Amino acid sequence: GSLCTGADCLRLCVDDVSAGSSTEFPDRLSLMEMRLQAQDDEITLLKSSLADALRKLRLHEQQIPLLKQQLIAGKTPMWSTLTLYGYLLPVMPSLSLQDALPEGVPLMEEDLIKETPEEDDNEEEREKEQGWCSLVEESIKPTMVRSLQQQQSKSSDEGQGSAPHTPTSSSPAPPKEAVCSPHGQSIKMFIRGRPITMYIPSNIQNYEELRMDFPTEKLDLDWVYGYRGRDCRGNLYVLPSGEAVYFIACVVVLYHVTNRTQRHYRKHTDCVRCLAIHPDKVLVASGQTAGVDKDGKPLQPFVHIWDSTTLVTLQQIGLGTFERGVGSVAFSNDAGTFLCVIDESNEHMLSVWDWKKNTMVLEVKSTTEAVFAVEFSPADTSNIITCGKSHVYFWTQSAGTLTKKQGIFGKYKKPKFIMCFVFSLTGDVLTGDSEGNILTWGKSTFQIMKQTRAHEGSVFTLCILQGGALLSGGGKDRRIIRWSADLAPERECEIPEKFGAVRTIANVDGEELLVGTTRNAILRGTFSDGFVAIVQGHVDEMWGLATHPSQNLFLTCGNDKQACLWNAEDHSLGWCTHLEESGLCADFSPNGSVVSIGLSTGRWLVLDVQTREVVCDLTDGNEQLSVMRYSPDGSFLAVGSHDNFIYIYSVMEGGRRYTRFGKCTGHSSFITHLDWSKDGKYIMSNSGDYEILYCKSVKDREWASYTCVLGFHVMGVWLEGSDGTDINALCRSHSEKVVAVADDFCKVHLFQYPCPKPKAPSHRYDGHGSHVTNVRFTHIDSHLLSLGGKDTCILQWRVKGGGTGDSREHPTLSFPLSSSIGSSEQGSQREKETV
Repeated sequence: GSLCTGADCLRLCVDDVSAGSSTEFPDRLSLMEMRLQAQDDEITLLKSSLADALRKLRLHEQQIPLLKQQLIAGKTPMWSTLTLYGYLLPVMPSLSLQDALPEGVPLMEEDLIKETPEEDDNEEEREKEQGWCSLVEESIKPTMVRSLQQQQSKSSDEGQGSAPHTPTSSSPAPPKEAVCSPHGQSIKMFIRGRPITMYIPSNIQNYEELRMDFPTEKLDLDWVYGYRGRDCRGNLYVLPSGEAVYFIACVVVLYHVTNRTQRHYRKHTDCVRCLAIHPDKVLVASGQTAGVDKDGKPLQPFVHIWDSTTLVTLQQIGLGTFERGVGSVAFSNDAGTFLCVIDESNEHMLSVWDWKKNTMVLEVKSTTEAVFAVEFSPADTSNIITCGKSHVYFWTQSAGTLTKKQGIFGKYKKPKFIMCFVFSLTGDVLTGDSEGNILTWGKSTFQIMKQTRAHEGSVFTLCILQGGALLSGGGKDRRIIRWSADLAPERECEIPEKFGAVRTIANVDGEELLVGTTRNAILRGTFSDGFVAIVQGHVDEMWGLATHPSQNLFLTCGNDKQACLWNAEDHSLGWCTHLEESGLCADFSPNGSVVSIGLSTGRWLVLDVQTREVVCDLTDGNEQLSVMRYSPDGSFLAVGSHDNFIYIYSVMEGGRRYTRFGKCTGHSSFITHLDWSKDGKYIMSNSGDYEILYCKSVKDREWASYTCVLGFHVMGVWLEGSDGTDINALCRSHSEKVVAVADDFCKVHLFQYPCPKPKAPSHRYDGHGSHVTNVRFTHIDSHLLSLGGKDTCILQWRVKGGGTGDSREHPTLSFPLSSSIGSSEQGSQREKETV
């Protein structure tokens, strides 16, 4: 279709928004902004493609003098052509390219469709040349969140120059019937109307009769790693059962501190943002944010009230009432009859519900400023307190309405933020603010009675203990202070800097405390003995995930510049080390002694698994690395980069020494995924524009792993309606029975393997609150690990059941990696089995 300019799109936004009601304005405007961003991305694709075309033209112009020299010398060059956006362009003859290579280094061909010139009478050479075929396919983004430079969509039809194909559909179309070609049977799948040819392995005779079933394996959520402390408040409580209640992503976790076991409440459809505990200490209220489905349509937020003993949902309230999300919830202190909710709309609507009857008692606009907390007065249910940016409000319910009174600061400096508050045993309100003060407010005068200097920087949390003592937690100074009932300091301690500031405090038994921190950790301890971490996690988007080849260990890394080694058996953090740059990919060596980590600048590190020592520090290019993969025997390491190259290294001394072996240059866009053949001689890879080269000799090759998102054996994982950006990662199990898929809609899927037909059924699992960036099976397929992107959550799934599968793979793009592969006796005339 035609490309809309930014101004045109803006006019569309204005027209669409003005046609809707005022209540729909924020959601419709958000959707229009998404459309505008999509148009901008399309323009970026076009610019990138044009730049790539100009680069190749310049390269070919530079090769013309060498071609002339060959002609003058009387050599007859073997002509090659490059298919680019439907046109055939002359390129440097392959003879000259081979001559230019160092001795013993195999030629890594670019996207060539070789043609024998009419003057060439050598029939054998002609047959070899006709053995090549090339497909240049649709540009596909791994995810809308990653900032990737993308290439414009382009296509060619079975190696023949043709006009650009016009998209006719935005969803993967069913493949056409299998057709025969010189390379065997093939099938075409379509993404955004563009054809992608898949060659059918020789052992499949009747493709049309293949049947896709649900896998016999299923997943159960086993463990949740992480805690959302970086941007949420009042989200950690202790139940009489000995369980700590907190949340991350779409899961509310009930973690038994002593037994070190977890249970999970999983009825939310998007990220949980707030918690409240009923006065009976059994019931829990949890509110979530609004989300969007896979079609971009908004999903409405709500609050669930559920039983912490049985995990049964008792009531859902507010569906269709709350906007954007639920920011704060609180039960009334009488018998917990009422629930107060503040949503995240522009006016931060405050509503009171008789939750058992699912009826809203009243609703009122709160403030246009951020609201951090809400509570009912313990002495009078008709009184409600809220606090937030530049305010503390005292609400009084009367005759079905709520009236508010602003807290009067008088002679005291008005802080920018009132961060938190609690009720003293006498009924006074104690607030903690961004100036580091604790203010005491009269329960009837709404005026400040006392100011107590508490912390350097903000007071992030307050907690009342039995007997009237008070705990306060600081932001900048990271201190926890115990105060007497009359606010005299008694004891204090400081938590380690690596855990961040104090976000919230939960009282266990008067002495023992749980502390949630802004770096997504939960600490357990006392003033006397100090604090240790019982829950830890990443604090920014994660992409890198690798599982150990022989132990229940896995490594994660991400934009927080942390690399973490986890034990999947006892759910503990083995070690965490700081990287100087974002970690985006990782892989263990086959012997398990070292792990390689690719960074955002082209640099990559090799760490000793036991000691965390950096045993190797190398750099390839100056763009981010997207995949690291060792060959099955550990003798090679492939490094996929956003500079379009795959760098191959020889590995020696058990993974502690690396030397450059070669560079694969077949892609014209950034590398996204790659896998090794079982014999360690071939690589299949995917790139950002899904340029796919096939040849007859590799369609039956077996692959040691299968993580490429595009290939014959995983065609069926592409869901109907997908535009090609919706699958971020996949992973075949070691048993080769199932394949797990990470999508852009917060879901993990489990398909049978192989999965070569469209609309294949799958088991689908919720839990993540952001795009799922990666999935990996543990070494014996007992568990599956999945990474959430922005939700910073790692979910560990237990694999149950069993099934059957086929182990042979079909490649997307393959490179010979040994000088003996595909070589003839004349080195300068050697032919390649694959590109």
